[in-house]
Amino acid sequence: MKKLVVALCFIIAFASFTFGAFDKTPTIDQSLNLKSAGNPRISPDGRLVAYQVQETNWEENAFETEIWIAVVATGERYQLTNAKKSSSTPQWSPDAKRLAFISDRDGKRQLYLIAPTGGEAMQLTNIETGVNNFNWSPDGRRIAFTAAEPESKAHKERKEKYGDYEIVKGDYTMTHLWMIEVPAEIKDKKADPVRLTEGTSFTVNGFNWSKDGERLAFSAAKDPDLGSADTADIYVLKVSDKSIKKIVNTRGPDNNPVWSPDDQQIAFETANGQEFFYYQNSFIAVVSADGGTPQILTQSFDELPRLLAWSLDGIYFNALQKTASQLFRLNPATTALEKISSADNFTSGAYSFTNDFKQAAFIGANTNNYSEVFVSTLKPFAPKKLTAMSEQLKDYKLASREVIEWKSTDGATIEGVLIKPTDYDAAKKYPLLMVIHGGPTGIDMPFLNADRYYPIERFAAKGALILRPNYRGSAGYGEKFRALNVRNLGVGDYWDVISGVDFLIAKGLVDKERVGAMGWSQGGYISAFITTTSDRFKAVSVGAGISDWMTYYVNTDIHPFTRQYLQATPWQDPEIYKKTSPISYVNNAKTPTLIQHGELDKRVPIPNAYELQQALEDRNVPVKMVVYKGFGHGIDKPKQQRAVMEENFDWFSKWVWGEAAQEGK
Repeated sequence: MKKLVVALCFIIAFASFTFGAFDKTPTIDQSLNLKSAGNPRISPDGRLVAYQVQETNWEENAFETEIWIAVVATGERYQLTNAKKSSSTPQWSPDAKRLAFISDRDGKRQLYLIAPTGGEAMQLTNIETGVNNFNWSPDGRRIAFTAAEPESKAHKERKEKYGDYEIVKGDYTMTHLWMIEVPAEIKDKKADPVRLTEGTSFTVNGFNWSKDGERLAFSAAKDPDLGSADTADIYVLKVSDKSIKKIVNTRGPDNNPVWSPDDQQIAFETANGQEFFYYQNSFIAVVSADGGTPQILTQSFDELPRLLAWSLDGIYFNALQKTASQLFRLNPATTALEKISSADNFTSGAYSFTNDFKQAAFIGANTNNYSEVFVSTLKPFAPKKLTAMSEQLKDYKLASREVIEWKSTDGATIEGVLIKPTDYDAAKKYPLLMVIHGGPTGIDMPFLNADRYYPIERFAAKGALILRPNYRGSAGYGEKFRALNVRNLGVGDYWDVISGVDFLIAKGLVDKERVGAMGWSQGGYISAFITTTSDRFKAVSVGAGISDWMTYYVNTDIHPFTRQYLQATPWQDPEIYKKTSPISYVNNAKTPTLIQHGELDKRVPIPNAYELQQALEDRNVPVKMVVYKGFGHGIDKPKQQRAVMEENFDWFSKWVWGEAAQEGK
């Protein structure tokens, strides 16, 4: 009886601690319900900022967006659109009197116009395949946009005669440029769009108007196959006669053209002829608008610059610097660089600028904060918050995040984000869960995000430390670091993960008998490598992961990725494919493994999942495989994301915490 009373007291105390912690932690559904702000566009005169807010529609099983307006001077905010489905990608007219945006409220994605004060939106296009992207002309009289080609008459006749089939690398749907006149008033009659490019010789990607409105610079590849990314070049189109001239024709991708203030030059992002552009640095270059030899401006910048705009005071670009994204200004005459965003623990992105480039709007966050819309002057940089998205979290007790550093097996310096429970006690040893990002050029930052695949806050409230390693290959640390897993995929990545585990164990923070790992895409591949090569982990979750590089290579939609990182095809060097494939080591596998995969995944095709599942089953290793019907590489609907997170929570609860699985799971 005495033992029973003691046991009951322990159970009650444990339950009180658990429920107390979980009462203050967002549930999986509450995390999925968190709204987020994005895509801020400051009006040309700097008075208003339009931005989009994403929220969850459980009834339609969709994440939907609406457009909001923030008044810079007062901080007042109001919702501008309110329609079924989504309204997104707001863009101001040059006179700041109207907003154009894309909405699928009536089916396909179409262009709409609305006044910033509200009222009824006017549908501007009725394109059969929907609108992809768009840009206002500098005079505000026209909008250029891209759209995929509709099904051809020949293809319809073929389908009628033979049924539906696909010719691999033959049945491409090209994307082309169009232009439409914008009515002077929203109530005026709308015009018909005019085609600017056509044919099967290229497919259009990014584009921009010249300042005089007479030309469009655009990038285009030979076809929309992701494996053809290296064929993207820069073209200039003269609007009056639709004549086209290719002005950049270098090896590797050339993208994102931006005109100089005087229309004499075009800046663009380029691989500068490099063969291994998946992990090598990219550059900002300039070329005459009439063509010629490009000049590289960022030769000494050791990262991946994202070109934003070209003003009289320089070229603006965004780039990662370790665990933060920063804004830079480049002097095109001297190639001198200046970092505009000041604090290292403040990340910022999605910039837009006023006409005079004295102000910018952007998404930003400090360490342990949720992302918000900010506005700032550029001299000096002084962010002012316009939204209050973090108010959603005020009633929760959330885990804390900090950046830590350790040495990997080969001496490489690795950083990661360590997430600690609210009631963290340095004297205790905690279970450790490794959550591994994708990419490999992804990055984890110490900022709050809504949990989507992995219930981080629930794991922390349950009493776990979570480490998100920025393993070799991650962006933000320079080209040499991104190349450390070339011909070393999986092997070197595992060094970085296990050395992080050992680092925390050595500091006395981790119970070495309760360690788990999980990840999606490249993170899923590293998790699969852990499953088949290590006995250090109690449980693993493989999300959309590669198990066999041969299987991956012949099925994926980005064949160059494998050839660049392994620097060979399977037929040229089968040994490197064997060395870096988790399946090669499956006879060593002991770790209980959850496998999650989208049924229609083209990036990491599902045979990878079936191969790993069958091999583990043959080895009598505990394995569970979940296939998400109708989904590709990403699981992007709330109900299925709920399933992904619950499966992961239950799996690690069972194998790391020793809890019984929920009935029916």
